[in-house]
Amino acid sequence: MIDKEKIWKRIRKRLDTEKTTIRAILLEFKWKLIFIFILILMESAIELLIPLFIGFAIDDALQGSYWGAVQLGILGTLIILIGGGRRFFDSRIYAKVYRRLGNETLLKIEENQSSVKTARLGMINEIVEFLENSFPVLISNSIAMIGVVIILASLNTQVFITGLVATFFVFLIYFLTRKRTTYLNSAYNNEFEKQVNVITTNNKGLLASHLKNMMKWNIKLSDLEVFNFSISWLVLMGFLVLSIVLSVSAGNVAYGALFSLIIYVFQYIESVITLPVFYQNWLRLKEIKWRLENL
Repeated sequence: MIDKEKIWKRIRKRLDTEKTTIRAILLEFKWKLIFIFILILMESAIELLIPLFIGFAIDDALQGSYWGAVQLGILGTLIILIGGGRRFFDSRIYAKVYRRLGNETLLKIEENQSSVKTARLGMINEIVEFLENSFPVLISNSIAMIGVVIILASLNTQVFITGLVATFFVFLIYFLTRKRTTYLNSAYNNEFEKQVNVITTNNKGLLASHLKNMMKWNIKLSDLEVFNFSISWLVLMGFLVLSIVLSVSAGNVAYGALFSLIIYVFQYIESVITLPVFYQNWLRLKEIKWRLENL
């Protein structure tokens, strides 16, 4: 007769000894992940050049040449080929990461903790979704931000300095609310881990209370995000208006160059407003990582 309890204890002991972490599992796929990272860098670098080549195409067209438009078309084609290939490849890699991480996590949790298991699988899915969908955008935005800062510095020093000041205030807003963000995510995850147990009880009172608590923490997280985003957007809109004024007042500037400058300013604003959101996501994933590695 097989003693399932003894087998289960041996499995638990082995897993506790090995202390499998998210980082260790990701290292198993490091070369494939590095390849994905290289494709992301290539795609981001080409995207960074698009506004500049739009300006070249405009200036060439005004002079009766269409070579700039041809170059722009070549860049667009490269983005499609590299971006499509990267998305085809990474969806399969991250599916393997999800299965590996999910298997290790579920084996560490006691058999009777079905509610926790279900919640943790959902949290693992959040991590994989971030790696597959949000991480490429994060890299792209970071490269765009760095590249645009360099380009703005070469095109207009006043716009460059104004952009740095606006960026400082935006990141300061999110940094000051980091503890509140972590606390709300922790409270939400605590309630989420009770979900399956509450549902299986068929107790209307418990279910209503659980759903109310879930939505309470979700609303508080949403309200915090709205506050941070709204204040940040006001700062960046001020930067956009001021950059247009500074660009026009600079004097004799070619239309293509002026157009490229404004596009780069707007692209910079998109990067700045998006990066703090990734910071909020990172705070949430950090809390989830702690749960998965401290069962």
